[in-house]
Amino acid sequence: MIKFFRNLLVSVGFIGYFPFASGTITSIFVAALYFLLIPPLSTLGNFLLIALVFVAALIFVPIIKSAEKDLGHDSRKITIDELIGFFFAVMFLPHTLWVFVYALILFRVFDILKPTPINQLQKLPHGWGVLADDIAAGIFSNIIIQILLIIFPHFF
Repeated sequence: MIKFFRNLLVSVGFIGYFPFASGTITSIFVAALYFLLIPPLSTLGNFLLIALVFVAALIFVPIIKSAEKDLGHDSRKITIDELIGFFFAVMFLPHTLWVFVYALILFRVFDILKPTPINQLQKLPHGWGVLADDIAAGIFSNIIIQILLIIFPHFF
């Protein structure tokens, strides 16, 4: 029973068990839920969200480590990292549909291609690598969108 709930959590409601593109499908699901259910946040709200996401990440590291024993190292079924990483992709950004679309696309590109240093973070042990590369992908995505907002605000 414990494994069932652990797998429910790490696969974001078993979305990770989808037969293909489970990370992308989870990211789309998370982006849609975030856009539709979480109102635009103030600066303080974003800082609180960062704190909440970091606490969640710390809680999930041992859970991911446990799940990896059964599901395999960085199994495609483990998609909680997409949920956490996407939050980093949209923090401190305007709450618009285009921001979420661009954030989703950039986040998936960075998460799939894993350019340096993201690929190095994935090698961290004990569940840390599963989360760290997605957090970095989210941060990289966020930085690019922040820059694009300054240069091309009309795209958003």
